[in-house]
Amino acid sequence: MSRTVSPASGKPYGLARVCRVWRASRATIYRHLSSSRLEPPRRPGPVGPMPDLALVDAIRAVLTASPFHGEGHRKVWARLRVAGLRTSKRRVLRLMREHGLLAPSRVGAPRGPRNHDGTIIPETVGHDVGHRPDHDLHR
Repeated sequence: MSRTVSPASGKPYGLARVCRVWRASRATIYRHLSSSRLEPPRRPGPVGPMPDLALVDAIRAVLTASPFHGEGHRKVWARLRVAGLRTSKRRVLRLMREHGLLAPSRVGAPRGPRNHDGTIIPETVGHDVGHRPDHDLHR
């Protein structure tokens, strides 16, 4: 639309004028134009010594070698380090969470009724709790 030529002046309208008429910011227009990319955006930063899928395979190997039903991400990260595979704890946690490999965790026990289900309001308005009217400290 911004490249459309005006019939009166013979010049293109320009993005600023089109955005003013549509009441949209130029950043919004650029964002919608760039969202038509075919590949999904990748995570920022370096990839690391091995791709994510290879690291997931190494995590699965650590988990199958373990005698326990499930392991936490910190213990898996430590075992990977002992095996000579250095990576970050947060990356191990992210991959284990994405692939459903985290150890099952307990949900808290159901609790009984709370002591203070309602609001706590003194019975008389303006009466402070713990205030004795015969003992006035502000004389």
